[in-house]
Amino acid sequence: MTAPSRDASNTPTKTGKDYPPRKNIPLPPTFSDPFEHRAFLKFRLAQAYRIFAKYGYDEGVAGHITVRDPIRQDCYWVNPWGVHFKLIQPELLLLVDHEGNIQEKESGPSRFLNQAAYMIHSAVHEARPDILCAAHSHTIHAKAFSALGVPLDPITQDSCAFYEDHSLYSEFRGIVEDREEGLAIATALGQNKAVILQNHGILVATKSIESTVFFFISMEKCCKVQMLADQSAAARGLRPRLIDPENAAPTQRRLGSDMGGWFNAIPEFQLLEHEEGKRFEYLSAQKENV
Repeated sequence: MTAPSRDASNTPTKTGKDYPPRKNIPLPPTFSDPFEHRAFLKFRLAQAYRIFAKYGYDEGVAGHITVRDPIRQDCYWVNPWGVHFKLIQPELLLLVDHEGNIQEKESGPSRFLNQAAYMIHSAVHEARPDILCAAHSHTIHAKAFSALGVPLDPITQDSCAFYEDHSLYSEFRGIVEDREEGLAIATALGQNKAVILQNHGILVATKSIESTVFFFISMEKCCKVQMLADQSAAARGLRPRLIDPENAAPTQRRLGSDMGGWFNAIPEFQLLEHEEGKRFEYLSAQKENV
């Protein structure tokens, strides 16, 4: 959803445009072996946690990223509760079904599951079978902005990625400890890629790990920019100028797509692999351990 203009006199009059599809960018990898696919997703998910750690997206034991398992699609992979994001490796991840049962054979040694992670993510994955990956954490600027109880405005090119593609869950009922609250969050998300959880933070859910990571990072930044713009404008007796729908909509289609999110995230993963000196490798002999 998008917020209405807060200053009608500032509405621009430029003519909108549609951008042609780009054909000169790489494509996501594909896998014929489901076990190799599972190994890659676990490797990528662990990387995603370490990227979150680099950005300071940890808050004690709160926060979680999940990815749907390609073999058992009624299950998803999640971090063990109480392990720092920076320490997450593929072999530590837990495989959990939609009833919150940890799968003994596939899961890592630390069998502690964050109940809030289960309540939220199981509801999201069940409600949205098109979603591969969902992320939620208590980041500083998203928490601050969520306390305002409003959606993001289309005030920058980057925020247009969320134009009419995010929603607001305008309730806070404490720690998510029951299925009803998880379902309420999934309902608020709807068919969007993100939802602002009032007094809580944000949740992003897309069709790839990379896209989820990028849009989570971007939305956190957009929350910061929105508050800075609002504060600066108020000091001058002004209001931020909104990008008109004719330009916000095509910008969203270009920057806010799953493919756009995937491609924008690639440099983050490239940098992590450069810093760690570790890339995905798979041997068929690994299959029994995956």
